[in-house]
Amino acid sequence: MDLVVPDLGEVEEVTLLRWLKEEGEEVEVGEAVAEVEADKAVFVIESPSAGFLRGRKSPGTKVKPGEIIAQILPE
Repeated sequence: MDLVVPDLGEVEEVTLLRWLKEEGEEVEVGEAVAEVEADKAVFVIESPSAGFLRGRKSPGTKVKPGEIIAQILPE
C-alpha cells in the first residue's frame, strides 16, 4: 500500500522533515511514521496499513498532498 501525504487543507507543498520509523521496520495501522512541515506547522503522517516500511523518500524532499513518500508492504 502506498504511503501518501494526506490532504492538509490549503497546503500545496510540504517538506518531509524526518522519518519516525526506519527503512524495513514493521509498522501498525495508525502508527506515526513520518513528520512533514508546512508554513512552520508540523504534521504527523500515520501508516494506513500494517506491514513493513519500504522505499522512503529522503528527508528534506518537497512533496505535495497525494504524493507517494513510501510504501507499506506486507513482507
